[in-house]
Amino acid sequence: MTDQAKVMADQAKVVAAHRIEDARYWAAPRLEEVAHRVEDELAPKVSAMLVNAAERIDPTPRRSRGMPVMILLTGIAVGAIGYLFYRRNAQRWTEHMKDSASDASQWASGKADKTADATERMASEMSDKADEASRKMT
Repeated sequence: MTDQAKVMADQAKVVAAHRIEDARYWAAPRLEEVAHRVEDELAPKVSAMLVNAAERIDPTPRRSRGMPVMILLTGIAVGAIGYLFYRRNAQRWTEHMKDSASDASQWASGKADKTADATERMASEMSDKADEASRKMT
């Protein structure tokens, strides 16, 4: 029975590892897609908002060639910041998934050990009862 419990625990570890890996394969492209949407949609809107705020604050708005360059540089800066946030969050997510996988395998190992101990204890009790019954019969 102990061997069977250990085999079942090993199988549970393998299944847990596969499910975690499947979750990572599922989530990674979605995170990347969200990051691209932030770059493509959010960054230009933030840039436009900053330019609009600058125009409102300036007491004597001037029309010059510097404004398009400023808008371009602001957009590049916001895009770079967005990209840095994306990379940082992707790194954190990867580390979190590694920790989660480690926690899951430790949990499965702990459960397997508890099951093996319980099975061993029950087998010992049954053996003692069988020995006692055979002594009574003789």
